[in-house]
Amino acid sequence: MAAILQSIGRTVIAGIVLLIIIMAIAGTFGLMSTHAWWAFFMRWLHVLSGVMWIGLLWYFNFVQTPSMPKIPDEQKPAISKVIAPAALFWFRWAALSTVVTGLLLAWMNGYIWNALGLAKGVQAIGVGMWLGLIMAFNVWFIIWPKQKIALGMIQAEADVKAKAARLAGLTSRMNTLLSIPLLFCMVAQQNGGLN
Repeated sequence: MAAILQSIGRTVIAGIVLLIIIMAIAGTFGLMSTHAWWAFFMRWLHVLSGVMWIGLLWYFNFVQTPSMPKIPDEQKPAISKVIAPAALFWFRWAALSTVVTGLLLAWMNGYIWNALGLAKGVQAIGVGMWLGLIMAFNVWFIIWPKQKIALGMIQAEADVKAKAARLAGLTSRMNTLLSIPLLFCMVAQQNGGLN
C-alpha cells in the first residue's frame, strides 16, 4: 500500500480502480447506457474539478499568502519557484475543467440557455454559472498572467513585479469572495435555497 500512496499518479489510479470496484459491487454498469447516468457522471466530474479548483483557491488565500511573511527570505524561493508554479498549473486547469464540465452538464440537462439568461426556475444555478465564468476569466486572464510576472517566469522590473503580485492577489481574493455565493448557488438550485 505504501508503494501506491507514495506516488500521486498511482494514488489516483488506485482511486479510479476502487471506484470501478464500488460501481461493480453496486451493479451500476448497466445504468451507463442511460442519459441520467451520464448526466450524473458529468456532475461528478464537475464536482471533482470544482473541489480541486476551489481547494487550491482557498489554499492560496487561507494558507500560502498569509504564511509568506512568516517564511524566512532564504526559504521563499521554494514557494515561488517550485510550489506556487505547480499549484497554479493545477489551479488554472481545474478552473477550465470545472467550467467545461459545468457547461456540458447544463447542456446535457437542457437548461444551459435558460440558466445563462437567469430564467425563472434556474436563477440559482444561472447566478452560480455566471460567478464561475467570471472567476475562470479572472484565473486565466488576470491571475495567471500576473503571477507569471510576480514569480519571475516573465522578466520584469521590481516595481512591475510588485504591481503584478498585488493585482493577482487582489483578484484571487475577489475569487475567494465570489466562491462563497457560487457554492451556495450551486447547492441551492437542487435544494430550494433561492426560491
